[in-house]
Amino acid sequence: MFISFEGVDGSGKSTQAGLLASALREAGFEVIETREPGGTPLGEQVRTMLLHGADMTPWAEAALFAASRAQHVEAVIRPALERGAWVVCDRYVDSSVVYQGVVRGLGAEAVYDLNRVVTRELMPQQTFVLDLDAATSRARQDGELDRIEREDDSFRARVVAAYRDLASRDPERVVVLDASLPVAELAERIRERVLAG
Repeated sequence: MFISFEGVDGSGKSTQAGLLASALREAGFEVIETREPGGTPLGEQVRTMLLHGADMTPWAEAALFAASRAQHVEAVIRPALERGAWVVCDRYVDSSVVYQGVVRGLGAEAVYDLNRVVTRELMPQQTFVLDLDAATSRARQDGELDRIEREDDSFRARVVAAYRDLASRDPERVVVLDASLPVAELAERIRERVLAG
């Protein structure tokens, strides 16, 4: 099964992805835990450009995310699924649709179409959106912020709204969960839903 985690920065995606991957391993499954952008040597180089490089146009940003994703799918995700492993991914196509398609104004369909081509239409069976308001998102972050994390609260609020809209359009795949819940309680809800499915 292919599972992705989505949400505004600071929502706890990485934490919950890691906890689910650990729970699945304890249940006896082979699990590939990965992230976007990244997941491959090329992807990690692109991640550095995207998060710590120079300012770029929205389409340049979308194209770099798509390039990283194309490599990730062919080198890591698809081979893992074909051998029967679970894949737990911190961000995937939905991030591009939300951030570049909706919030950067490129158009959700245009960005989705680009990613549909580069992934050969591979989408997760289950996506968890960790829902958190913009102010709490900002308050949870400390240390040096990357290029996207430095965006203002208005940007973050548009991200939150776009994820909620995405979930309303695809409720069978996308599940919205309250990211303000205690970490362990949220992890248990996710684990129960995944293992029950």
